[in-house]
Amino acid sequence: VTEKSDPGSRFALEVAQDLDIGSNSIQAYSITPENKYFSVSYGTRSNGDKYVDLVLDKALDREEQAEMHFGVIAVDGGSPPRSGTIEVSIVILDVNDNAPVFTQERYTGKILENMPEGSVVLTVLASDPDAGINGDISYQLRQAVGQSDSTFVIDPKTGEIKLTKPLDFEAAQTHELSVIARDGGGLSAICKVLVEVVDVNDNAPELVVSSFNSPLPENTVPGTVVALFSVRDRDSGANGKISCALDDQLVFSLRPAYKNYYELVTVSVLDQLLLVKSLDREQQAAHNLILTATDNGSPMKSGSTTIQIIVLDGNDNAPEFTQSVYKATVREDVAVGSRVLQVTATDRDEGPNAEVKYS
Repeated sequence: VTEKSDPGSRFALEVAQDLDIGSNSIQAYSITPENKYFSVSYGTRSNGDKYVDLVLDKALDREEQAEMHFGVIAVDGGSPPRSGTIEVSIVILDVNDNAPVFTQERYTGKILENMPEGSVVLTVLASDPDAGINGDISYQLRQAVGQSDSTFVIDPKTGEIKLTKPLDFEAAQTHELSVIARDGGGLSAICKVLVEVVDVNDNAPELVVSSFNSPLPENTVPGTVVALFSVRDRDSGANGKISCALDDQLVFSLRPAYKNYYELVTVSVLDQLLLVKSLDREQQAAHNLILTATDNGSPMKSGSTTIQIIVLDGNDNAPEFTQSVYKATVREDVAVGSRVLQVTATDRDEGPNAEVKYS
């Protein structure tokens, strides 16, 4: 009997036989034990044929009860009455009256952004109480609006959602998917899946020099801002927290200027490079400074850049004679214009500042 049968449906049974006649013949039929689904109807048709029918009194539900077993008793009118019983087994045939049902309306999974292709993100599960093909479930992914790329794939039989390519936390922190569970009869259900991408320290800090003054006069006042540079790290949390260092802190130092916090977990720090003591071109004509930015991830990542500051000469050195006293002996009859001696002076400055004139 199909579970789709309507109440009032009749199912013919074989009429019982009794060799007696009259009131000693069969007089009534009944069901034992009684149930709420079936009753028995019997009588004589207009052509004189007797009939016995099972009548469906209530709609069937195979998922509630797949089989029924009861007896039909035929009783005669004799004294004492005699009876006969047949066993009736009802097998309820399934119809696809149940859609799949997910164990959760919304699934949430977390996965590291550096997990390889083929990694399982999570598994969805749906059930269907129907039998046979009507209870066979297959799964299908439906991408959210605006997400055309197939970053994920689902196993149609197991419901495992896997990666098809690497994730990038800095590009997308979450992915929203829809999963369709469809049974063999065409009924379906949908659930939402939210995949949260967990950041790993896969980005090194970046330094960008926005401006710097070079060359610098050697008489530049200490405290002058020499360079301005920005540092950023696209990672989040501790992975994006940056500290800056300078290799040469005898002449220059770093001083934080301000910090900007961006929405996508990127932190930008603007630092100034300061002159902390007087320059001396004659001691060092150029300074090659290495600026290093290091994040607080594990393992730590760092980035660096090198800037060269040329020191311009200032006329801060007077000429110096090679000797403090020069002596010469001259004969009294020496001719006018004769060379007596030569004095020499040097200047540690360069260019015009180092050109020495004598008087």
